[in-house]
Amino acid sequence: MRLPLVAGNWKMNKRLAEARALARAVAEGVSKLGGARGRVEVVLGPPYLALPAVAEAASGSGLGIAGQDCSHEKDGAFTGEVSAAMLKDAGATHVILGHSERRELLGETDALVAKKAAASLAGGLLPIVCLGEALPIRQAGRTLERVGRQIRRSILDAFPAPPEGLTVAYEPIWAIGTGVTATPVQAQEVHAFIRSRLGEAYGVDWAAKTRILYGGSVKPDNAAELFAQPDIDGGLIGGASLKSEDFLAIVSAALST
Repeated sequence: MRLPLVAGNWKMNKRLAEARALARAVAEGVSKLGGARGRVEVVLGPPYLALPAVAEAASGSGLGIAGQDCSHEKDGAFTGEVSAAMLKDAGATHVILGHSERRELLGETDALVAKKAAASLAGGLLPIVCLGEALPIRQAGRTLERVGRQIRRSILDAFPAPPEGLTVAYEPIWAIGTGVTATPVQAQEVHAFIRSRLGEAYGVDWAAKTRILYGGSVKPDNAAELFAQPDIDGGLIGGASLKSEDFLAIVSAALST
């Protein structure tokens, strides 16, 4: 059995007071979901500057805290960059890497994502590595080709041996912030493909234990159907993570699977 994981990516939203309030609301809400601890893992991904505030607000709750990116360098003359060690100092336990917005808007390559994944795990963070395809790729029937290439270049090139603690997130770019969601069947097809490729590289047993999240416009009204798919182990949640009631409804859906 894989422990479901629900991670909220707040992106560039929430100032300090708002971030504290949201973290407290989620922590209190999760505590009221009877028996949630040990049955679902919940992670909050605030902006860099809010990491210490959110970590403090969630202290003792069992919630994980994720940075939204990290440098592949340990330290040095890299203006504006944040290292894995800095994220840990700020209270992070996880880090989101290769999100489609960073790939599409900021030009991050598979090779760079691989370097960041290796650096984050070496630095004591648990990486959530994102994969996914744009609409033209989907329409051309090349989804599995694109995702397969990302697996090779963003994950396998980063880790010669099976990486303990890795989580993968499949996020169809055409379903992020558009209101369109991949059907459960579409999502399951890609999740099963990812697990199969990871199994070929690292062994079936390792792949069977590794969580693969869905990250394309998950909402309270579609979460349960998505999470019921055999290879979907939770979600990387964007907009719905900014409202505690919506996010907690998604956490509750993960508990029911």
